[in-house]
Amino acid sequence: MNIRLLNKDENPPMDLLLLADPSREIVEAYLERGECFIGESDNRVIGVYVILPTRPETVELVNVAVAEEFHGKGFGKTLVMDAIRTAKEKGYKTMEVGTGNSSIGQLALYQKCGFRIIGVDIDFFIRHYDEEIIENGIQCRDMIRLSMDL
Repeated sequence: MNIRLLNKDENPPMDLLLLADPSREIVEAYLERGECFIGESDNRVIGVYVILPTRPETVELVNVAVAEEFHGKGFGKTLVMDAIRTAKEKGYKTMEVGTGNSSIGQLALYQKCGFRIIGVDIDFFIRHYDEEIIENGIQCRDMIRLSMDL
């Protein structure tokens, strides 16, 4: 997979971004302030991630998604590791990420990549999303916050 910064004149891959975050409004808001990177294979966009500066020396990985037919092949881990490398190169000292309590695979992935759980934002998805989110048979209610020193 080749990973590159989305060109300014290029439309972001909303279909993929909405796999990771079902709120178009929230996705569009962080795309305006962050940097979007796309992963390509055979001239096809198969993955995406977005990093967003949040505080001095801190960046948040706000979206990571891989096309469903490519799940389980290591592309998600490749995208997360590229985001970590990119953040280090840009001089950030801390990277944060948040995911839903129902996102079992994502929680495992982030921890395998070196992130540690630092907190829980109770009822985040109830407060910020109009529609109920169900993953793995679990209602997504809480945001699990993770962080790593770069």
